[in-house]
Formats: sequence, C-alpha cells, structure tokens
Amino acid sequence: MKKHGKAKNRKVAQVSELKAGLSGYLAQVKRGEEIIVTERGRTIAKIIPVPPPENDEEARMREAERQGRIIVRGSGRLPDSFFAWERPKVPEGAIERWIAWERYEDES
Repeated sequence: MKKHGKAKNRKVAQVSELKAGLSGYLAQVKRGEEIIVTERGRTIAKIIPVPPPENDEEARMREAERQGRIIVRGSGRLPDSFFAWERPKVPEGAIERWIAWERYEDES
C-alpha cells in the first residue's frame, strides 16, 4: 500500500491488495482514512468513511436558526424580525395575580 501525494489520510491500494487485506483497509476507513483503489495503474474507485448520522435535535435547531426563530449561542444579536413578532396575549390582571401568588408562596 502506498501513500498518495500530499493528502495525509489517503492511501492507494491495487485491487489485488484490497482483496487480500479488505478487513485491514476497512479498519483504516473506519478511522477516517480514504482508500483510492487502482487497477493497472488507473484509479477506479475511492472508499471513504460514511459520515455519522445527523442528530434530529441538531437538525431542528439548525432549521430554527435558519428561520430566525432562535439565536445560536455566541452570535450576540437578535434577528431583525424579532421585534415584529406578535406578542403573547396575557389576560388582564394575570401578572398581578401571579406576583401575589409568588409572594404568598415565599412567605409560607
């Protein structure tokens, strides 16, 4: 097996080498390396690692960020559309009742 050019994690294997040592080559791919497969000196294939499956929660968070509904930590600013959003409707006197309830709970 030969190293290939400048790329660190890329190796070249002839078809015959790949057949003889498939499990070893697959172990290298699992570690993140790429295998270039050649036949009679011509490149015929590339074996690459499969990316890990995306976490559904991460995908939802990215979509919410894209839509401007959330801000990723560290961005430091609210989206321009934030102040145009409809504010929640709070029934008359609800806040005062909650404050009174909270104060009563603290005294108990």
